[in-house]
Amino acid sequence: MKKDRGQLIVLSGPSGVGKSTVIAELLSQRDNIYFSVSYTTRQPRVGEQDGVNYNFVDRAEFERMIAADELLEYAEYVENYYGTSLKAIEDRLDQGIDVLLDIEVQGAAKVRARCPGALFIFIIPPSFEELSRRLHRRNTDSEDVIAGRLEKAKVEFREIPSYDYLVINDKVSGAVAEIEAILTAAECRVENRRSILTQFA
Repeated sequence: MKKDRGQLIVLSGPSGVGKSTVIAELLSQRDNIYFSVSYTTRQPRVGEQDGVNYNFVDRAEFERMIAADELLEYAEYVENYYGTSLKAIEDRLDQGIDVLLDIEVQGAAKVRARCPGALFIFIIPPSFEELSRRLHRRNTDSEDVIAGRLEKAKVEFREIPSYDYLVINDKVSGAVAEIEAILTAAECRVENRRSILTQFA
């Protein structure tokens, strides 16, 4: 059954919690969902592809997009810009396709102000120690950078009460199952099934 309008889903969580892995698994299990590829001014990491992991642009282009009001939200994080294209999202939602955003808490607050009907999900690790272990296991950052990420995580955790749902990523399969349950519940909301109700009026 095609939906009248897609659901906007905002996923946040600290660096190292495993969002990318959870999202990849969710997308492989669920059809009608589009992962919004953010724009960023940071350099690609090894193995990342332009247009797949991020749309990589320079600072001048990003600032042009800000000035032209082409972004649903944007934020500066560790001296790089990250942002979400408004048009790409609206086009998908209008087609009845769910749109998933992976954004940090600053950006999520901006989306909340502009799209109050969005679903907000925060992913946490089973413990703070586990988050530290995961960041160290990645082998991509220096000790100073990891320490900075852990401090940033503590600040981000304070924003959890403004989210709708909290998912614990102990095992990827468990986290994905919880997100699936949240999305199914959202689809069953009365306002999301109004088109079916007309035949019963």
